Amino acid sequence: MLEADEAVAAAPLPAGLDDAALDTAHTGALARVPWFAGFLRERTAEPRYGFADWPGEQAYRELRARKEAAWAEAGERLAGSEEAERRAAVVAVLATTLLTGPDSGPSRALVAALLPTVEGWTAAEVAVLLRRACTRPDAFLGEQDVALALDAAERLDLDGCRAIAPWLERVHASAGTLVGDGRRRARLLTRLRALLSRVDGVVVPGVLIPAEAAWAAPLRERVHTTPTPEFATLTNHLAGLSGPRPTQKWRRECRQLAVGASALGLVAEALRALAEDEPLCSRRSGPHDAHMGSDFHYHYLVRQDDGDLARGLVWAAALTGGAAAVPHLASLALRVGVRGSGVFEDPKLAGAAINALADVEDESALEALWRLQVRIKHRALRKQVDTALITAAGRLGITPEQLVERSVPDHGLAPDGSFDRVLTSGHRLRLSIEEGTAVRLTYTTPDGRTSRTAPAAVKEQGAAELAQFKALAKEVRATLAGERVRIEALLSTDRTWPYADWRRHYRDHSITGSLARGLIWEFSDTDSADGTDADGTWHTCAPGEAPGTLPAGQAGPAARVRLWHPIRASEAEITAWRERIVTDRLHQPFKQAFREVHLLTPADQETGGHSNRFAGHIVHYPRLYALLKERGWQANYLCHHDGGHDGRAHAEFADGTWRAWFHHEPAETDFVDSPDQARTGQVRFDRRVGRAWQPASLPDVPAHVLSEAMRDVDLFVSVTSVTSDSEAAG
Repeated sequence: MLEADEAVAAAPLPAGLDDAALDTAHTGALARVPWFAGFLRERTAEPRYGFADWPGEQAYRELRARKEAAWAEAGERLAGSEEAERRAAVVAVLATTLLTGPDSGPSRALVAALLPTVEGWTAAEVAVLLRRACTRPDAFLGEQDVALALDAAERLDLDGCRAIAPWLERVHASAGTLVGDGRRRARLLTRLRALLSRVDGVVVPGVLIPAEAAWAAPLRERVHTTPTPEFATLTNHLAGLSGPRPTQKWRRECRQLAVGASALGLVAEALRALAEDEPLCSRRSGPHDAHMGSDFHYHYLVRQDDGDLARGLVWAAALTGGAAAVPHLASLALRVGVRGSGVFEDPKLAGAAINALADVEDESALEALWRLQVRIKHRALRKQVDTALITAAGRLGITPEQLVERSVPDHGLAPDGSFDRVLTSGHRLRLSIEEGTAVRLTYTTPDGRTSRTAPAAVKEQGAAELAQFKALAKEVRATLAGERVRIEALLSTDRTWPYADWRRHYRDHSITGSLARGLIWEFSDTDSADGTDADGTWHTCAPGEAPGTLPAGQAGPAARVRLWHPIRASEAEITAWRERIVTDRLHQPFKQAFREVHLLTPADQETGGHSNRFAGHIVHYPRLYALLKERGWQANYLCHHDGGHDGRAHAEFADGTWRAWFHHEPAETDFVDSPDQARTGQVRFDRRVGRAWQPASLPDVPAHVLSEAMRDVDLFVSVTSVTSDSEAAG
C-alpha cells in the first residue's frame, strides 16, 4: 500500500472493534457451530500440493471432487439450520486464512448461497469480514472478500455502520491493492462510500482526499482547518464524476455546491496544481495502479483510485472559473495527454480537461483547443478534441471548419507577422515570419547593427525577457506548422469563402496570412453556393496579390475566394504559373503550382472499387511506417499479433467526408518482431454517410480528393521502394 494507506491502517480503532474484540467475535462464531468448526479444521489440515509434490492430474481431480462433495453436504446441512448458525458459518469461512486451492471456490459458493438468508448481523461480525478482506494477499480473492463483506455491511443499521466506519475506511484505503480491475474497483468504492455516507449523511472527505498528491493539498487543508458539511457534500459530489462529460444536472449542482462551500478559490488552486506542481514518484508513493507494479521508475499526477475526484475538480474549476481556467486546462491536457512531458499519460484526465475547455464560453478556450489539435497525437484524445470543437462550433452557430480557422491565435503579432520590442539593454528585438516557413529573432544594437544571435548585453541584462521572447517564438513556430498542415489539407476540399471572411481569417491574419500570401487563390464576383460567375469561370491571383476587385476588364468586386488547385487548371495555365513562380522567385509554403496531379486512369475505371497503380512494390517497412505517421495517416503496425499481417493505413480528406485506405502486408514470412520489408497493395476509398462510412467506387471519388490521396501514396512508395515484385522474382 501507499504511505497514505499505511497511515489509515495504522490509525487506532475503537476499543469495541479492535483486533482483540474481533478475535473474540471470530471464536464465538466457531463455538456456535462446533460441527462446522471441525469441518473447517479438516479442510485446512489436508495437504497442499506444490510443484515438487504434485500427485498428478487424475489424483488432483479426484481430490477436488471429494472436496466439492463435502462442501455441498455441509451447505445442505447449514441450509436447514437456524439463522444464527448460518451467520456464524459465514463468519467462520471468511475469517479462515487457510482455505485455498480446491477449497477456495466451493467455500465462496457456500457463502454466496448463505448470505441472502442472513439478516441479524452484528457490527463485530461484519468487522471480522472487513479485517479479513484488508489482509488478503491475493487481489482476486481479496476482491471477492470485499464484495461479500459489503453484502453483510449493507444489512447493518445506522449504529452498526458507525461502529464499523474505521474498518470501512481501511478497506477503502486498501482498495488499490485488493481489487485489480478498475471498473470492479470503482463499483466497490461506490458501495463503500455509500456506507460511509450513512454515518453523518455525507462521505467523510478524509476517505476521498489523497494524502500525498500536491493537487489535493487545498482540500486537505480545508479538512484540517474548517471542515463543514457543505464542503463534505461538495467533495462527495466531485468524486461521483465517473465519465469524461458530466450531466447538466451534475454541472448545476457543482456550481451551487462550490459557492455554498466557499470553495471557488480552492478548486481553482487544485487545477493549477494539477497543471504545474510536482508529480508523485512511483518509488516514494508506489505505483499509480495496482497492475503497474514497482519494476520501473516513473512519475504520475493522479493515482487511479483518485481519478474521479481529480476529474471532478477539473470540471468544477472550469465551470466556476471560466476564462481564468483556460491556461491551466490546456496545460493539464498537454501534460498528461502528450508523451515526453515527464509524467505518466492519463487519457481520462486529459479528456476531462479537453471536454471542460469546450464548455468555457470564451475565445481563449477556442484557441486552446486549436493548439491541442495540433500537438496531441493520441488517437482517442484527438477525437475528443474534434468533438470539443464541434460542440463549441454548434454553440456559436458555425461549422467546425469555420471554428478552427477563426480560433487560430495571432500571438500578439502585427498583421505582417512581426513583433517589435525594445529590451532593457536598449537593444531592439524583432520577431518575424519569413516566407511563411521560418520564425526569426533579430537583435538590433542602439547603433544600428543587427544580429541573429542574442548579444552578450541582452543575455546579461535581460535574461528573463529573452526567455519570454524565445518561448513566444516557439509558440509561433508551432502555430505556423499547424496552419501549414491545415491549409495544405484544404487542397482536398472544394471550400469557398466570402471575400470578407477570407481577408480576415486568411490574408490579413498575423500567422495564417504569412502562408496565404504565398499561395495562388481564385476569385469570383458571384456570391452563389458554388462561387462561379455567370459564365462559370474563376479568376486567379498571383501570390502576394489579393485585390478587393477583380482584374481590370473582368467582373466586379470579388465576392468569393477558393484555393487554386492544378487539377482544375489547363496544361497551359499550369505551365504559365510555374514559369511565373520561377521567374519572380516566389516562395510557396508548400507545393501548389508544382503540385503532382493524379487523375483517374482507365485501369482504375476497370477495377472500380480499388486502384492497383501502386500495388506490387517491395518497400522498406520501418521507413514507410514513419512516413505514414509524418503525413498524418493512421496505421496498424505489422508484427506477430492478431491482424498484424494485414497492414491498413487510412487518412481522411475533404474535411473528413472522404477516407482513403492504403493496404500493405509483410514481404517476409520469417521476421522476428516486425518485417524489414513490406509489399504494397490496393488503394480504396470510403464516403462518410451520416456517422458511418460506406465503400465508394473510384469514379465517384471527387477529382481533388483522389489526386491528394494518390499523391500521398505515391510519396510513400517512391521514397521507400526497394524493388517491385516482378523485379524481386527475376
